[in-house]
Amino acid sequence: MPAFKEYPILYVDDESDNLATFDLNFGDDFTVLTASSGAEALKVLDGRPVAVMVVDQRMPGMSGLETLASARERFPNLVGVLLTAYRDMEVLVGALNGGHVYRYVQKPWDRRELRSVLEQSIERFHLVTQNQELLGRLEELNSYLRSEVDRSLGSTELVGKSAALKAALNVIEKVAPTQSTVLITGESGTGKELAARAIHNGSARSKAPFIRVNLASLAPTLVESELFGHEKGAFTGASAARAGRLELANGGTLFLDEIGELTPEIQVKLLRVLQEREFERVGGTRTIKLDIRLVCATNKELEREVEAGRFREDLYYRVRVFPVHMPSLSQRMEDVPLLAGHFLNTFMTRVGKAFSGFTPEALGLLLAYRWPGNVRELENVVERAMILSSGPMISADDLAFMTVASGGGASPEASPETLPAYLEQLESSRLAESLERNGGSVSKVAKELGIQRTTLYYRLKKYGLVK
Repeated sequence: MPAFKEYPILYVDDESDNLATFDLNFGDDFTVLTASSGAEALKVLDGRPVAVMVVDQRMPGMSGLETLASARERFPNLVGVLLTAYRDMEVLVGALNGGHVYRYVQKPWDRRELRSVLEQSIERFHLVTQNQELLGRLEELNSYLRSEVDRSLGSTELVGKSAALKAALNVIEKVAPTQSTVLITGESGTGKELAARAIHNGSARSKAPFIRVNLASLAPTLVESELFGHEKGAFTGASAARAGRLELANGGTLFLDEIGELTPEIQVKLLRVLQEREFERVGGTRTIKLDIRLVCATNKELEREVEAGRFREDLYYRVRVFPVHMPSLSQRMEDVPLLAGHFLNTFMTRVGKAFSGFTPEALGLLLAYRWPGNVRELENVVERAMILSSGPMISADDLAFMTVASGGGASPEASPETLPAYLEQLESSRLAESLERNGGSVSKVAKELGIQRTTLYYRLKKYGLVK
């Protein structure tokens, strides 16, 4: 049942006494606007939205039917009620069939009858607009989901067995079933979105939408419309009403990636949403109730942003109810082989090639690199190597775009001519470590590394590790 006061009624009559009587009878229970002519009524409509228009048929200038027809051309959802002191059935039937009039009431009207008609008219308007908004939301949601499918060819799960990742997953597992707001921190490319999806999938909202917004990828002028949606004509280019991401996420989870990029103005509006669980579209007046779980992510230190005055302290404490930190790839290097294998299997269809794995030298290169771009960088490196490779395994030559960087470790985009030198350095270091670990026993090193003693002696002499 809609709240009747939220849906204005415009009563149009050329007699001032009738306008006063209508307002006296219904002004306490409904929001009543009045106009003394059809032309004045159309001006009122230009100033604010109206749910129901009640019009006297006989008026000088524009008749009641003409007024309703003109009003509904501009506002198709408006519900028309015609007051008539005579029964011109041909006119009334034509008006009803034409769709301009929902109900008619004979004058002099009965208060109880007209009140019932007004309530039914508001309920009709509420139902029609609600259905349109639902269809619009479904269309926006379908469009969003199609775009998500297009970008979902990469990793969709957190892969690894390292202690650092297990610690993060343990925290995620504990917070997921709750309704708490979560702030995920960590460097770019560490899997913060995957963590957010894991939280959603582990919650009671798992069957409802998971809606993501990458705030860093949006121009500041577009963020408000993207989050809150907008009504038709709210700004230049708003040719149709559009549901925002908050609306799409209703009942589910909203993931705000890079929340530290929000402007101060949008921070204030988001704070109000979190406090009151309601909002209005840009250019709209109707309040939309909201039921979402908020998960945010940032690669910034929000405490410093608060200290610098770039992020509101009250909003910071609203979004940081439960913190989750994602470790960098350099903190979980033992996961590199697992991740590389995962990406290899994931991208075979995309690149149209089959691979059985990585050579030891190739894995050595991947393990030696420091990965400043984290898991996302590893993902890109594997895909690039697959494109360059002739298969069936990814070799060190396929990673020739990686080389030794200053301070140790490999780095993409340097000249491939340095690769042999790097591989020799890697081999020498590995042999030296094994010798030290096995107390200088060549036999034990050969067994550990799985190579022949004669080959091992040659390698050790080459690098000056034995006399």
